[in-house]
Amino acid sequence: MGQANSRIIFYNCENLFDVYDDPLTKDDERTPQGKFKWTKEKYQSKLYQVAEVFKAMALPHNNWPSVIGLCEIENAQVLSDLQNKLLQLGVKYNIIHQDSPDQRGIDVALLYRPNIYNLLHYEYHNLYLSNHKSERKFTRDQLVVSGFMNGQLLHIIVVHWPSRSGGQSRSNPFRIKAAYKSRSLVDSLLSLDAANQIMVMGDFNDDPVNYSIQVLENGKKYGDTLCNPMRILYKKGIGSIAHHDRWHLFDQILFTANFLTSKNLQLKKIGVFNPSFMTQQIGPYKGYPLRSFSGTSYTNGYSDHYPVYVDLTEPLAPRKPPQY
Repeated sequence: MGQANSRIIFYNCENLFDVYDDPLTKDDERTPQGKFKWTKEKYQSKLYQVAEVFKAMALPHNNWPSVIGLCEIENAQVLSDLQNKLLQLGVKYNIIHQDSPDQRGIDVALLYRPNIYNLLHYEYHNLYLSNHKSERKFTRDQLVVSGFMNGQLLHIIVVHWPSRSGGQSRSNPFRIKAAYKSRSLVDSLLSLDAANQIMVMGDFNDDPVNYSIQVLENGKKYGDTLCNPMRILYKKGIGSIAHHDRWHLFDQILFTANFLTSKNLQLKKIGVFNPSFMTQQIGPYKGYPLRSFSGTSYTNGYSDHYPVYVDLTEPLAPRKPPQY
């Protein structure tokens, strides 16, 4: 197998907000007058840093990521501003976005290079949640995108499951319900064609060993279990976010099994992108991702999450095992 020819990434951008107050969402803290004193200068710096992360993740020969899944994006204008930053660096991405009912106003989105990924269709799917009082709990929509990657049909599902706010156990039912929703989207695609190649990426707010991920992995109706190579990374102690001196691998990319055997797109490598420039070098959080804020103190970092990635290739030689 030759070099990977397509890199796909997922990145939780940690509150990529513009500076304007949206009266329909709880974004007041992320304004110049808000708790975080979020100014135009800080916003522009954040856009530049996110774009620089994508540049650093390019494959050899300036081969930028083909598709980028994102979460914690406030709105379409933020994506347009990021798109312009990327254009200044010499690469064109198209945008897929829709405002979700999330109370903070954060959404999932997709950027893709139109010369590599030919968009066929996309659709956002609402997730209805309610608390113990039967009050609706608003959360992010789940995005399903279908298109052709170098002539091969590729379906991508982008999610940002409910957080652990209020405690892991208390919030666990919300993520389990999100998992069943994601699994139903996978099964819907498989019902159309059992040979469909499907990738599910996102911030799941759970680790590869948690029950919600098992729900997503284990297909029953169509008998197709999703592969999760990131389980191996997790067992090695590799994470995408650190909390209370412990690494979590909340950011994951899962696949239908045909990425390991297909004559079409094949999995070559998967990993967490954690270079030193995105890592805190001093202080009590040394070794953690270098985030934008520590509490309300501005640290001018990138995100509290590292991005995750997968490299794909078209088979030109006998199959070799993926690298981890």
